[in-house]
Amino acid sequence: MPEPERARPGRRLAAALVALVALPLLAGCSFFGGDDGEGVSVFSIEPAQCFEGPGEVKAQLSELTEVACDEPHAHESYAVIEYQPTEGEAPDIYPGDDALTKFADGACAGAFGDYVGVDYLDSSLFYTFLLPSARSWEDDDRNVICFVTTAGEPLQGSVKGSKR
Repeated sequence: MPEPERARPGRRLAAALVALVALPLLAGCSFFGGDDGEGVSVFSIEPAQCFEGPGEVKAQLSELTEVACDEPHAHESYAVIEYQPTEGEAPDIYPGDDALTKFADGACAGAFGDYVGVDYLDSSLFYTFLLPSARSWEDDDRNVICFVTTAGEPLQGSVKGSKR
């Protein structure tokens, strides 16, 4: 079987930007889900859980459809990171999508290597994330949830320590 072609940086960046732009717009914590598997509250997600890919896109969603990681899946959670306000930012005031996205991008990129076993820039995988919405922020939701995903074929098995 031939070696899979490594994505060129420009193509990887374009795919990553699509994922990074699209998912936060869905977050609140917002996401998408299917009908198979078990529903899991977005507020109880922990690292190493696997989820189905998009069924229909929804602006706000309270749960994701979890599947066993040994089944084909679209996303695998790898970090849950509490938002850290920047200097001068009031921690109780919703910081907005731009600040949350900037934080999540850095935090998820930083946690990627520890989970997958290889730095994000050297990986064939991508990451994306869920952000708190203004509404969930009012209920003290401060967590960014990081997910590993691909730009094509479903994930097969857990990516934890896979060095992919």
